Parts: sequence; C-alpha cells; structure tokens
Amino acid sequence: MNSGSEQPLQSNTDGPAAVVAPVAVPAPRRHLIRRLYDWVLHWAQTPHAVWALFLLAFAESSFFPVPPDVLLMTMAFAQPMRSFWYATVSTAGSVLGGLTGYLIGWGIWEAVRGLFIPYVFSQATFDLVVARYAEYGVWIVFTAAFTPIPYKVITITAGVCHINLVIFVLVSLVGRAGRFFLVAVLIRLCGERIHKFIDRYFNLVTVVFTVGLIGGFVIVRYWNEIVQFLRGLF
Repeated sequence: MNSGSEQPLQSNTDGPAAVVAPVAVPAPRRHLIRRLYDWVLHWAQTPHAVWALFLLAFAESSFFPVPPDVLLMTMAFAQPMRSFWYATVSTAGSVLGGLTGYLIGWGIWEAVRGLFIPYVFSQATFDLVVARYAEYGVWIVFTAAFTPIPYKVITITAGVCHINLVIFVLVSLVGRAGRFFLVAVLIRLCGERIHKFIDRYFNLVTVVFTVGLIGGFVIVRYWNEIVQFLRGLF
C-alpha cells in the first residue's frame, strides 16, 4: 500500500519542518464534531497515515460514519506532491469497502440487518434506496459515489437488490475516483490557501457539508421530479 517507507507527515514549508496539526483547544469547549475531526487528523502525524487513510475509506463505504475526505485533505496539504497517491489510496479503500458492503447485502443481509437498522441507517432510508434502484438501477451508485450521500446505504442496498456486480464496481470506481481526485487537484492548485480556510472556518465547512448531505437525500427522494423537470427544459 505504501510506496516506500512512510514517515510522519511534515508541512511543506521552508525552514524547520513542522507537523501539520490543528490548534489545540481545551476539550470541554470543543464541539463533538471537532473532536472527531481532530481524532481523524491525528493519524496524519503517524507513520501509519497511508494505512489509516485506506482503512478509513474502506470502513466508510460499508459501516463507518466518518468520510475519509478530512484525512485525505490533511495528508495532501502536508505533502501536496503526494496528493494524487493519497487520492489513489482513498479510491482503492473506498471501492473495496463498497464491494464489502455489496457482499453484506447480497449474502448475509437478513442475518445482520439488525446491526445496521436503525443504527447505521433507518428502515425508511433503506426502503427509499431500494425503490430508487428499482427505477434507476446502478446510476444511483454513481450519484452516491460522487456526492455526500452516505455511500454505505447505497453499497449494501445494491447487494440486497442484486445489482450487476461488474457494473457496480466500475461505476463505484469512476464516482469515487472523481470525488477524491477532485480534492487532490484542488489542493495541488490552491494548497495552503484552502487549508487555512478550512481551519479558520471549520464550523462553516461542517454546515456546508451537512447541507450537502441533506441535499443528497433530497436528490434521491425527488429524483423523478428532478428528471421530469430537466426533460422539460430540453
């Protein structure tokens, strides 16, 4: 997984190297999301950063609630020249995790559904995604792979619905790679400016992400109406 020995990530600046880390804030005053964000970020400062990124991307595609984007961004900020490598690691972990989610839905769903519903996603969300698969098939996978829609719901339900496995993997690969490489390209182009913005306006960033997440569910919920509206335009 690692191309050569991996060292703790250092900031790409002139002068003495410094580990990229968020400013320390007393724990009682920090928001829960910020604490979780900091916990994910701390892996970027260890020799196991690449494996942590791979495992986070893998787990998020089948059961874990935290997306790998924050760790990917932190690692890429510290070493921008390796940002495409980190995007590749994220893509590989996410696609393999998505395949695991698919196999859970395809082979053992009835045995484990109580572990997922309602703890990972709700019955209503599951039923809604099943209905969307019946209407639009594998294209729902691409929508979730590239947007903030929780990918785990899509991968597990794809297995339950017996979506074509080869097409599922290919669409997942395109969608996940598109998402992670977009992050890598932005960091290569804008670098530290984006890093400072995220650190300074973290609460705003989380609000925007949450709005995007809700928007993703709205897209799934009202897909028929959206398609009809777009057809009316053209």
